[in-house]
Amino acid sequence: MSVPLIAPELVKGLQERAARAMPPVSVDHLEGWWLRRVDCGAWWAGTVLAHGEATPADLSRRIGFAEEFYTAHGAATRFQVTPGASPAELDAALAERGYRREYSISLQSAVTSSVVARTAGPVRGRLDERPTDAWFEAWHAVHGGDPGPEWDMLRRVDQPSVYASVVDGNRVVAVGRAVVDSGWAGVFSMATLPEARGRGAAASVLAALAGWAGSQGAGQMYLQVVGDNAPALRLYERAGFTELCRYHYRTREHIS
Repeated sequence: MSVPLIAPELVKGLQERAARAMPPVSVDHLEGWWLRRVDCGAWWAGTVLAHGEATPADLSRRIGFAEEFYTAHGAATRFQVTPGASPAELDAALAERGYRREYSISLQSAVTSSVVARTAGPVRGRLDERPTDAWFEAWHAVHGGDPGPEWDMLRRVDQPSVYASVVDGNRVVAVGRAVVDSGWAGVFSMATLPEARGRGAAASVLAALAGWAGSQGAGQMYLQVVGDNAPALRLYERAGFTELCRYHYRTREHIS
């Protein structure tokens, strides 16, 4: 896939907005790097957000500090590696230290008004300021895992947020949430129950989120999606999203 060159500062800014929209339990700052920690649950919120350049000596020192930090907390050390935003030699340095490469993530953006126009349809999404039990049950039915850490993470979000639901009969069948930060609305927590897929429910969630984003003065939207999730990629393409870049993770398990 051919990806256009994008200003690193744009990517950096969007990823930092996303980090605030998925706040970890704690974050330490190391010369521009965010060392994020979670107890369990969404591991991607507990990775090193490594932005900015570094000399080889500085890079080795910072990686070593991060490893000590996560080892002290009994956690694996994970880095989010973004070409252009992360140090140029970071990926190779991590590979040499035995970090395995995981997940290819597509960072995408769209003009909010375009998403509104492209997702208009007869089904309407409901909006709530906070996650309802029904919203969370639908999300958990799709994503699984321990629900406690996810609830805790949502409670830590302090930017303007909204939770969208699509109801079929008496059951919530599709959900998503959006967070506004500095003129952009990030889309997160998209989930559609299997029996409702292919019927426009997810598009209706996007429509509701985009309408809300426009009302909040957010002229642009962004999201992050696993690069091999073909149905989601088709949905977002139809809604007007285009890829800005791809990034991935590098992980080394904690060794006691």
